[in-house]
Amino acid sequence: MTSARKKAAETMANIDVVIEVLDARLPEAGSNPLVHELRAFRQRPCLKVLNKADLADPAVTKAWIDFYNSQKGVKAVAVSAKKVGDVARLPSLCQSLAPHRDDNFKPLRMMIMGIPNVGKSTLMNALVKRKVAAVGDEPAITKSQQSITLSPRQILVDTPGLMWPKIEHDSDGYMLAASHAIGRNAVLEEEVATFLAGILLERYGTLLTARYGFSVQDMDAPGVLEAVARKRGCILKGRGAKFADALDLDKAAMLLLTDYRTGTLGRISLETPESRRAMLAAAARKTAAKVAADKAAAEAATQSPG
Repeated sequence: MTSARKKAAETMANIDVVIEVLDARLPEAGSNPLVHELRAFRQRPCLKVLNKADLADPAVTKAWIDFYNSQKGVKAVAVSAKKVGDVARLPSLCQSLAPHRDDNFKPLRMMIMGIPNVGKSTLMNALVKRKVAAVGDEPAITKSQQSITLSPRQILVDTPGLMWPKIEHDSDGYMLAASHAIGRNAVLEEEVATFLAGILLERYGTLLTARYGFSVQDMDAPGVLEAVARKRGCILKGRGAKFADALDLDKAAMLLLTDYRTGTLGRISLETPESRRAMLAAAARKTAAKVAADKAAAEAATQSPG
């Protein structure tokens, strides 16, 4: 990752437009701060591509499009990388962000960036209309940077998925894990599924009922996993007469996560512009309270005898 970040910084100096591919279900949680830092340093415009829009809540996706389009030097578009018609629009959108690059002597140079498993490789293959990047349902499939000439007027650079060293907000980590941007070895799937269940209860309870056939009234997040386990027969058999059967919550967690990831559960967005603002405000208040408490403790220590 360190090598990939360094290479991305070097390449940024020679490109005109950044294509940042985001998961439409969690666009801000899945936006690498490094991309913004590199763009800001080089003053490069950005096309925010909200991929997997076919899996996201369409009303929430529209709110995100409006949110990004209000930012200077940014355009946003919702796509499914599996739909050729969606992807075909991207070069012209990039061109509108760099109108000075529109001839054979000054080809438009675009750079695709994003975190692992947001569909960059699928999008790349659709753009060039042939397989030039490996595709898979696991993070970090693309290993190295590559440059492809789309036409005499357009050059595209693909980059490996980049994660940042420390995820600041726990909720972002859970959203990334739920959407499979973080590998299975990094998280406990039962915890991730419980976090997901909490969001589903708050916003998409009817989808849970439609998929699994249980009422969510008066249910909490752990109760959702237990109900899924019962409905889907996720049982750990007891050994001998003294041991009762227990619910296999790990298996239930994987069922819930898989149904979310594949869209079987329905079109779901894990964050909205409003929920993002509320989360950041709460985090800021928590940080301010801690700073104040630390300052008070330090002052008290200096005033104490001895």
